[in-house]
Amino acid sequence: MTTLTLDMLTEACRAGGSSVVVSTTELAPAAGPLASVAPAKYTTPGPNSHATYAYEHRFVDGNATRVVIIDSKQSQLNRAEAALSQAMLDGVHPVARIPHIEVQYQRDGGVERHTDLTLPHRAYDGHIRAGTVNGKPVTDTEAYRAARDATPADARALLEFSPITLAYGGWDATRKSRQGRWRSALVGEIVGVLADQTLDPRSQPMRGGARVDPVAMQVLLGRSSMIAIADAQRGELSERNYKAIVAAAQKADKDSSAPTSASKLGLGGIPPTLEQLAGVACTRIVRTHVLSLAALRQVRFGSSPDGDASCRALLAALALDGLARSNAELSLRANCDLVEAGPTAVTIDRRGGLAEEIEPLTIATADGLLAEAIDAAESLAGISWRGQVFAVDGNPDVISSAQDSPDEG
Repeated sequence: MTTLTLDMLTEACRAGGSSVVVSTTELAPAAGPLASVAPAKYTTPGPNSHATYAYEHRFVDGNATRVVIIDSKQSQLNRAEAALSQAMLDGVHPVARIPHIEVQYQRDGGVERHTDLTLPHRAYDGHIRAGTVNGKPVTDTEAYRAARDATPADARALLEFSPITLAYGGWDATRKSRQGRWRSALVGEIVGVLADQTLDPRSQPMRGGARVDPVAMQVLLGRSSMIAIADAQRGELSERNYKAIVAAAQKADKDSSAPTSASKLGLGGIPPTLEQLAGVACTRIVRTHVLSLAALRQVRFGSSPDGDASCRALLAALALDGLARSNAELSLRANCDLVEAGPTAVTIDRRGGLAEEIEPLTIATADGLLAEAIDAAESLAGISWRGQVFAVDGNPDVISSAQDSPDEG
């Protein structure tokens, strides 16, 4: 089996090279075939909005088959970014050499930091655009404008400013003109083949849920007590929660002399009910990723053909490093613990219907490939990757207005 080398990646990043690198892993429920798994939940649009799973038809073993999306394409990229971000925070070489944008907020006497590896719109994120650098709006700074104006004809400024945007995609959607639109070179997902091919998404199975309060299963409070407790916590409650608690207390006092349930304050138990989406049973779970070398070949960096190829190979190595790190951590969500059911299979396209099997990347080998790619791009294209940070002061109005939505279950 062939080991992926920088020479292979660089050659693939030249005209007519390999189209893709494909990684496929068979997964299984950690608790065994009897266990169900909890796919990602989505909310349906419209007045009767409710939580659901994403079902599709895919071609499996020669047949149109119903599947469920266990982890979406965007979620898989977010996991790769989070893994890279953690390595960067830990100062791991060579990940620490990646240029990035960092937004700093002052909150509750501390500093809160977010980077383009964790902000959803990467270099074009609203938190970045709303901030300032030395008192000047970010959008007016020379460095940000140069990166924002980058195009596929010359993306060098963005490569040295926010390479994660080039590797994992970004869209400058709010800009009136010259919007940057970068497709992700890496895409991936986890899909489960439903054991029950007759499952109707409109009548999904439900899971029982309950809450036990060791003090009392029911806590009844009068109007004044309810409002007093809510007032004491008001600084930590969302405005929506506070108003709901006060409204419940006032309504109970108006309609009856009896106290009302304090469940909105998180007091008392909740009897078992069938109100949560149950998991699904799968006969097969597959994680796939595709790195498009063809997409990377559409971008130039103001260098020679060799220099441009080295920059594309650098982005490929960056994408693969994030993939190796995220694949090493099979942590999705509660009730969705998975294990590998077999080794990861990786191939590189050789055109004309041919593919070559290559060794799966470990974190160590991916880091080695990335380090080599950085050195090559610096030598051949003169790019600079030394961990430079574009530091942004977050807008205080944004952080002072921030509220978490209540859990809708």
